[in-house]
Amino acid sequence: MIRSQFKDLPREVSILILASFFVAIGYGIVMPAIPVFAKTFGVTNAAIGLIVSAFAITRFTSGLVSGALTDRFGERKVFAAGVFMVAVFTLLAGLAQNYQQLLIFRAAGGLGSSMFSVAAGSVIMRSVDDQHRGQAQSVYQGAFLLGGIAGPAVGGLLSIISLRAPFFVYSILLFVSGIVALAFLKSDSAVHHVNKSKENESTSIAQAFRMKPYRIALILAFISTWVFFGLRSSILPIFVIEELNSTTAVVGYGLALSAVLQGVFLLRAGRFSDSKGRKAASIIGANAVMLGVLLLTFATNTWIYLLSMAVIGFGGAFLATVPASIVGDIIKGKGGKVIAVFQMAGDAGMIVGPVVVGWLSDLYSYRVAFGASAAIFLVVLYLAYQIPETRNTEGPQVNNLRPLDEDL
Repeated sequence: MIRSQFKDLPREVSILILASFFVAIGYGIVMPAIPVFAKTFGVTNAAIGLIVSAFAITRFTSGLVSGALTDRFGERKVFAAGVFMVAVFTLLAGLAQNYQQLLIFRAAGGLGSSMFSVAAGSVIMRSVDDQHRGQAQSVYQGAFLLGGIAGPAVGGLLSIISLRAPFFVYSILLFVSGIVALAFLKSDSAVHHVNKSKENESTSIAQAFRMKPYRIALILAFISTWVFFGLRSSILPIFVIEELNSTTAVVGYGLALSAVLQGVFLLRAGRFSDSKGRKAASIIGANAVMLGVLLLTFATNTWIYLLSMAVIGFGGAFLATVPASIVGDIIKGKGGKVIAVFQMAGDAGMIVGPVVVGWLSDLYSYRVAFGASAAIFLVVLYLAYQIPETRNTEGPQVNNLRPLDEDL
């Protein structure tokens, strides 16, 4: 079953997915330990929040640098260098003797994370033809999803031994990921073997912004991460405990249910996107997620909460792969900066979302914060019906995109 998901994908994509799986497990291992470890230095909750945000902020601000490095030195070298950089700074974070050191080392790791994310995205977007791009994105995201599910359980056990242990294990897994990339990705020119018709040109950021599908992909990435990560990583657990009078265990059940259902339908959704088109997949995903957010907004008991998480997980499977697939459909040649801007849009949603929903919940209520997110998500629902189809239905060698300015 697992091998069948990789059979139509280029070798380098399968290798990067394997390497990224080690990264995802390690990330899941260390994330629960970071707030607790930071607390041992006697700092406030706001300072702990800064530790979490610093990594994402550095990722966001270094996106264009990572894109330029990818275009200059190639995906293989930048991916490995980025992973090794995060490994070193994670090790140093585990050895930190005070809060300031932990903050600096954690923030510095964001640059490496940006580098390997852009490089991996470049390979996956450019080396796969339009008929398999959704499948590649679903397998790639599925690897991160599985790692994110398995990681926290391992991290919890390691934290019993020592709060520094998750950092050391994450660092080891990162080194393994970098070695896998260096050893098995033999050439930076591997991406040329599929989209040869696109390699004689290179899409600039200005050209990309003139394309309607690219602009839509950026908005989808920003708002989707706002909803998928902003709500779930900030006020959702507190809402379930305080408003629904439930327990942290129920919070975990809902998040796990959402992740499992997303994982179950992710591969099917990727193949649906390849066969029926990006627009069809986005319409299903946007409607389902919208319904899930509305259910959450009006939830009065834990059963409605669990149902909303299940619906969001199903919708997320269809919506998650669409923006990246659109970008992969339209770029030509080396497009590291174009891919970097796309990644930055998602990072921005991850940074802004928790702050905005947290502020709204403090100022008004949890339900107002959820309702505001639903209102923002109406933009995604509208754009899902406006997406020009970018999937090439005539084969990987034919570029059926319209001229750049036609969608203005």
